[in-house]
Amino acid sequence: MALTKEQIAQRIAQELKDGYYVNLGIGIPTLVANYVPEGIEVILQSENGMLGIGPFPEKGTADPDLINAGKQTVTVLPGGSFFDSSASFGMIRGGHVDLTVLGAFEVSEKGDIASWKIPGKMVKGMGGAMDLVAAAKNIVVAMQHCSKDGQSKLLKACTLPLTGVNCVKKIVSDLAVIEVTDEGFKLLERAPGVSVEEIKAATEGKLIVEGEIPEMKL
Repeated sequence: MALTKEQIAQRIAQELKDGYYVNLGIGIPTLVANYVPEGIEVILQSENGMLGIGPFPEKGTADPDLINAGKQTVTVLPGGSFFDSSASFGMIRGGHVDLTVLGAFEVSEKGDIASWKIPGKMVKGMGGAMDLVAAAKNIVVAMQHCSKDGQSKLLKACTLPLTGVNCVKKIVSDLAVIEVTDEGFKLLERAPGVSVEEIKAATEGKLIVEGEIPEMKL
């Protein structure tokens, strides 16, 4: 059975390591803040100038002055800080972010990502995505495996305008966990109840399957 957006975020949270500085992109990635594993400390950064973001506020407790880059209300952990956009992008461009989690329209088997524009549709701009993919040490993509009309979004080559080239390391979709290698997409885990054959059928790019593929543990 395909994962929900919350379950995708829950699985991505397993990629977090103690001491990481992490930037969470707009959409599914922001949900990762709710699933930081117990026993580790990660510092969540938002490109609009926040460091030390906590989980989303409970109903009725939101502070309208505390928002992330996606204009969602958030919480701030003790010791959190606020700064201007230039300092935020200095942190990003300076290579001080250990992990970036982004959404994507498409990812190619070479690790290219298209995440900011669909031709013909209104868009406010690229935001910080290009800076993040150029400077982050590790990039994990959270996405739906296929479009609403059933077309694969894991492709031989992206068809939409690129955000970055050869930069994605891992993908967590609603069907699978996939590593991007020099040889193509490598299947690491499958969603509970989803078969390898279903994942193959949903993946246009080269998919490497080696041995038994375990189900994700959420």
